[in-house]
Amino acid sequence: MKQHLVRYAVGALIALVLAGHAARFFQFGLINQLDAIAYDAKLRLTMPRQVDDRVVILDIDEKSLAEVGRWPWDRRRMAELVGKLFDRYGISLLGVDIVFAEPDDSSGLKTLEALARTEFRNDAAFVARLDELRPRLDYDRLFARALEGRPVILGYYLSNRSEGTATGALPEPVLPAGTFAGRNIPFTSWTNHGGNLPEFQRSALGAGHFNPMVDFDGISRRVPMIAEYKGSYYEALSLAMVRALLGSPKVVPGYPQESVVSRGYTAMEWIELPTARGTLRIPVDENAAALIPYRGAQGSFPYYSLADVLAERIAPERLRGKIALIGTTAPGLLDLRATPVSGAYPGVEIHANLITGMLDGRILQKPLYVVGADVVTTAAAGLVMVFLLPLLSPLRATLVTVLVLALLIAINLAFWQFGGLVLPVSGALLLTFLLFALNMSYGYFVESRAKRQFTDLFGQYVPPELVEEMSRDPESYSMEGRSAELSVLFSDVRGFTTISESLEPKQLAALMNEYLGAMTAVIRAQRGTLDKYIGDAIMAFWGAPVEDPEHARRAVVAALGMQEALDGVNRAFAARGWPQLRIGVGVNTGQMTVGDMGSAVRKSYTVMGDAVNLGSRLEGLTKKYGVGILVGEDTRKTVRDIVFREVDRVRVKGKEEPVAIFEPIGPEASVGKAQHEELKLWHQALRLYRSQAWDQAELTLLNLTRIAPACRLYNYYTERVAALRKAPPGSGWNGVTVFEEK
Repeated sequence: MKQHLVRYAVGALIALVLAGHAARFFQFGLINQLDAIAYDAKLRLTMPRQVDDRVVILDIDEKSLAEVGRWPWDRRRMAELVGKLFDRYGISLLGVDIVFAEPDDSSGLKTLEALARTEFRNDAAFVARLDELRPRLDYDRLFARALEGRPVILGYYLSNRSEGTATGALPEPVLPAGTFAGRNIPFTSWTNHGGNLPEFQRSALGAGHFNPMVDFDGISRRVPMIAEYKGSYYEALSLAMVRALLGSPKVVPGYPQESVVSRGYTAMEWIELPTARGTLRIPVDENAAALIPYRGAQGSFPYYSLADVLAERIAPERLRGKIALIGTTAPGLLDLRATPVSGAYPGVEIHANLITGMLDGRILQKPLYVVGADVVTTAAAGLVMVFLLPLLSPLRATLVTVLVLALLIAINLAFWQFGGLVLPVSGALLLTFLLFALNMSYGYFVESRAKRQFTDLFGQYVPPELVEEMSRDPESYSMEGRSAELSVLFSDVRGFTTISESLEPKQLAALMNEYLGAMTAVIRAQRGTLDKYIGDAIMAFWGAPVEDPEHARRAVVAALGMQEALDGVNRAFAARGWPQLRIGVGVNTGQMTVGDMGSAVRKSYTVMGDAVNLGSRLEGLTKKYGVGILVGEDTRKTVRDIVFREVDRVRVKGKEEPVAIFEPIGPEASVGKAQHEELKLWHQALRLYRSQAWDQAELTLLNLTRIAPACRLYNYYTERVAALRKAPPGSGWNGVTVFEEK
């Protein structure tokens, strides 16, 4: 038992965290996404996939738009449609998944009335004729009369748009304000609406909203049966139609008895529709929404084009006694929604699914207490896995895990199929997988502890791929000091003090993190060992702890890559309004001491020596010469496939012997003919300079400046030639520049 204590503790912690998600103390998006995927899969697996002809969809499709005209159609046409549906086709109930929010002025009645008040106000015949025509030209009134006395349920929408005012009229709320006082029910709540014209609302039998609930992943799985708007409660279009069909006068909230639940449980779990034949119970979730019982893909209900209805091309018996829904599948009318069964599903068919689901009792239940069920399931799976797996062999642990997974899935499917209850399952499944992975990998990690310690030792300095390479033979590597030929790189940001004073502390930290991250990525890509950050400066070296015969070349390529990466960093900074960065990079190769150095308080794996100091000096000289990179003479001799420009021979502080310094231009293959010609001309200028042929050197530098006006090196030498012409250095001068400062 004692040897498994760590596994018990870690496993219990994982189980506790996932149980916290199940209890909704906090939420993990991944688990919610997995639960949504599992719900959709179960829904598709158990759908009836049969056409239900009790509900028909009268479709404003492309054919209708082509024959009748673009939408919206005039209200005279809609009045004709309503009349035909009830008088000729004999439907039992009509639901309209459309809002008639604006008056219809297409008849020209308003224009004629304006003329009657102005130009023809004294023309009695005109006014009399207008009075005769008014009943036929008032299309809105014609439509309102067509609705009167007929079982028509209109649709409207609720929204949370802050701009604009509410339009149209709403029906009376199905439940008044204060109905749910004392109960903390998180209804979907809206602040705006778009309703039908008041005369249509008065004429219709009722109305319901057609707002689905769009889940976090953009999928419509639920519709709020009751939604809150300005303190009152309004029903969905499908619920209003079922109430009209059954003759139910009201909606009654349903709560479990206190003998079944605690007094603190205030959730509404269903709504009831009392009728003469009994009470219909409709399950709702904690938001008073019903899960949409999709029968199948689009086409689970008969579709009829409204063009065929208006042209009377449909046999009346095909619609007689049916529940009809007017909606649209035309893509241009924007009533297609993402659902578990299709990425573009007609919104009108969602209402049809809900209507038949309510009538058949097929609405699945997802009450608030499923949270408790999820906690119990997760905890039970966690207890089994946490305390049993450490005691089993890998084979038996695998069999137990498979058994637990199968049991969880079987129980979940049984509740779905036979109890109509939707239970979350992903949290318990994920917990089972995680605990299995923990126990299977624990032994492996314990056995490889030495390897991990080695990785921890070098991982902060060396790229991961090098650590992996070293860990295969850890005895061959140590942090003890030794002497070796290595290459070192120093980089520094120009004018960093000015930059830091222009930014807020948080901005400066973000800038440095992004800059150092980009530069470090280049160094690691070239297998460099990151030594340290010194404020805005970076120090790295190559050739240790892993020997690398190409250490000089990799260091130079890294320097070129840092300058290239800086261009991308600066573009990102410019977009944020941050200052542009310029850096100088110095690279040198030579004998150095490398190892773990420092004090008892703190040590660092680093390099020291004269060659290291020269590398630091070279970085500082880049500012003098106006170049981005300078490398030492030994580095230049080692690297063959990169084109260099000799910059000068210098004697830096702390060194007696002068050294030649070079600027890398780029890989041989990337340097064009024009650049080679420019370099040839430059080296000619350098020879003339060292031979004190000031006029010829100045003329050559002038030509170079014309070729590359932005090259600060040419300007620097032009100024130096002018100064030496005034104060000649003498016959013993060897062209070496002496720098006394660091």
